[in-house]
Amino acid sequence: MTENNNAEKSVFEEIPTEKIYSEKAIRVGTFLAGPLVAGYCIAENFKVFNDAEKARKTWMITVLSIVAIIPLIFIVPDNFPSFLFPLLYLSATSYFLKKFQEQQIQNHIQNGGETFGGLRVAMIGLLSIIIFFGLIVSAVLLIEGV
Repeated sequence: MTENNNAEKSVFEEIPTEKIYSEKAIRVGTFLAGPLVAGYCIAENFKVFNDAEKARKTWMITVLSIVAIIPLIFIVPDNFPSFLFPLLYLSATSYFLKKFQEQQIQNHIQNGGETFGGLRVAMIGLLSIIIFFGLIVSAVLLIEGV
């Protein structure tokens, strides 16, 4: 009976046509390049999963977290362990992935859906670092009144 149900499921289950970002790719990209990678990848996954409202909320959370992080960079003491920021991003990202996308990502892959490769995530990470650095430089110039 179980084999018959699996056979019926595989015949009628649609193979996803759009690619998504895997949990591993999102976590690695977030750890190496920051919260903008997490926000972008998670929001793009929500779009593929036809949940535009959660994609919009993801962007709101991402922007608010970046707005909160930039001032923190200027007020933490020089001896503050810098590795704690990436761990914080990674912890928050892992929590949101597990809570909101883990099952959908697994279903997507089990149904034959593909994921984006590491090179694409690396390019998103590089772009994220450039944008984040630009925001920090802008904040410095704004603070100094240049």
